[in-house]
Amino acid sequence: MTDSDAAANVDADAYADELARKRAEKDDFFGSHPQSPIPPEHRDEFSGLDYFDPNPDARVSATVTVHDDPEPVTMETTAGNEVRYLRLVTFSFELRGESVELHGYQQEREDDNAIFVPFRDKTTGQQSYRNGRYLELHPEGELADGESVVLDFNLAYTPFCAYSDTFSCPLPPEENWLEVAVAAGERD
Repeated sequence: MTDSDAAANVDADAYADELARKRAEKDDFFGSHPQSPIPPEHRDEFSGLDYFDPNPDARVSATVTVHDDPEPVTMETTAGNEVRYLRLVTFSFELRGESVELHGYQQEREDDNAIFVPFRDKTTGQQSYRNGRYLELHPEGELADGESVVLDFNLAYTPFCAYSDTFSCPLPPEENWLEVAVAAGERD
């Protein structure tokens, strides 16, 4: 089964159950873990994050374009400073009938192979966090040009800086501002 088939042919009930399990684990972490971004004095009143309903249409198959010579991208942060990332890949896909692109980044000295995909969309500042949300991909190996990967916006999350000023978070660069609403993942 290709990634494209995987995006389209997921058992909706099994997927919703798995997503509910992951969300419950995250809520438990936020409510009780010492490294939670929720300040300790507010954890007792924390009743869980707010999420959009699971949306099978928010699991999209994206075509990968690898940047052989990744360009540096400077991102502002919520603390007012800047951080540098490298633009590793571009993901091209259709969402709600629109052809869109998102770029995937990695910090220059990052040893992890995680690909960071910060974005804003038409829910930003209204139904979702005012500074945007994030996706992370953890490919098993290096991505190749033309490869198809699944971007699951049901896993879009709000950065820790939304819960506490002790965190500084990169702001999605303008090239990752979508002109479509992504009603999936974490809500504000």
